[in-house]
Amino acid sequence: MSIYETIPTSESRRHLQLRSPVTLEITGELVCASKEDVALAIALARTAQPAWAATPMKARSAIVQKVLKLVLEKQDEIIDSVVAETGKARTDAMSMEVFAVADSLCYYAKNAEKFLGPRKRRVHGILGLMKQLRIVYKPLGVVGLITPWNAPFVLVMNQATQAILAGNTVVAKGSEVTPFSSKLAETLFTEAGLPEGVFQVLLGDGETGAAIVDGGVDKISFTGSVATGRKVAQACARQLIPCTMELGGNDAMIVCGDAGLDRAADGAWLGSCMNTGHYCCGTERIYVVSEVYDEFLRLVLEKGKGLRQGSEHGWNEDVGAVFWDRQMAIIEAHVEDARGKGANILMGGRRNPDLPGLYYEPTVITDVSNDMDIMVLETFGPILCIQKVASEDEAVRLANDSEFGLNGNVWTKDKSRGVELAAAIDTGSCSVNDMALSYGIPAAPFGGKKNSGVGQVNGKKGMRGYCHEMPIVIDRFGGKMQNAYPYSAKSAQGMRKLMDFLWIKTPLGRWLS
Repeated sequence: MSIYETIPTSESRRHLQLRSPVTLEITGELVCASKEDVALAIALARTAQPAWAATPMKARSAIVQKVLKLVLEKQDEIIDSVVAETGKARTDAMSMEVFAVADSLCYYAKNAEKFLGPRKRRVHGILGLMKQLRIVYKPLGVVGLITPWNAPFVLVMNQATQAILAGNTVVAKGSEVTPFSSKLAETLFTEAGLPEGVFQVLLGDGETGAAIVDGGVDKISFTGSVATGRKVAQACARQLIPCTMELGGNDAMIVCGDAGLDRAADGAWLGSCMNTGHYCCGTERIYVVSEVYDEFLRLVLEKGKGLRQGSEHGWNEDVGAVFWDRQMAIIEAHVEDARGKGANILMGGRRNPDLPGLYYEPTVITDVSNDMDIMVLETFGPILCIQKVASEDEAVRLANDSEFGLNGNVWTKDKSRGVELAAAIDTGSCSVNDMALSYGIPAAPFGGKKNSGVGQVNGKKGMRGYCHEMPIVIDRFGGKMQNAYPYSAKSAQGMRKLMDFLWIKTPLGRWLS
């Protein structure tokens, strides 16, 4: 039974019937924005953008501060909406969709002016005696934002906030699996006093998203699958507009011989099962050096015994439902492929037979290898795949033997060694003695390597990515221009003598640089 199904209608807009992943009962109907609706939204955003760009940064930041206050006031409503559409554990909803959003809003409201204010840059060399350089950050215009179902509120809020503070207007679309949690973002900004047309969240499916991508926006920020990301990137290249792509992951965890095993076992469960494993930076492969493998595995199995599933547990639920039946099919296929190829399933490995919805039991699998889909593809489920390795070097080699490179984590009591190993992993970011945290730290630029994405979001770099960084060069003194027309052999010879003086006969050129 599908979480959403097309409903026949005589109207031009597509209608989808939605179901709860917790009970599989019908919860509502989604009317998808049409191509014409998208065009009208982009036109409204285009009209609103100049006035918004002219709004002082302090006024923009004040609206974001009001949104922060509203998020905290309405946190129960946000959590209820997200849990209703996803079935995730309530604590996951609070940490990912409320705390992380509040932290991000506070950070960008405070730092936007510092990140995007005009700045002086020193001109190097002899030109620095005659020229000044200023950098100004100009908004790109209208930003198209497309986000997935696994974090429906935070992923819209985080990127939209950065783009809006940078002076852009935003036309966004969340997933058809979780449409109303995404729509909450627009509601809160509107209630905070954001002018009409600055931020619009459209409800719709893939066709609606495609209409945004091809609708004449000035940048696309996309989070989703590798396959869809390739199509979006190709469309952006065709239009010569910039894009950022945050795509899939198959992140590795390395447990060293000197790791604090109790904390590492906790980190393995949280990194693999938080958000039901529907987390791009979730741990999907765990490499443990042989001398601590048995004890680590014992701790993992012991800690997994008491994990609770089901909405009847309320705030005490540990691992929620699988959000989408299509993802459940992938999880089941990967586990059965591993089982068929000789993997040992020590815990779970099936749907929870005691619950009616899309619940997959927290699962521990050993004796895994890279000929199994579960070790090379993105599973996106509550599964720990644990492999014994002879050394840390072997662990790094296996971690890098992947088409993905989004995140990772290393566990060792030697922090310097941990940083060294983390840097050796060919991935976008990494944590030492913790699960993947980089997306939750606003100051950290976030993005993947290889098939995990293009570009980076968040932090100073991410916010500036919603701007054109424009250099303005100013002459210091005026007067006659150097090397003005007409050219002559004499002036060329003078240039030769200057270069010889700067970089051969004296150290002046290197000193000025």
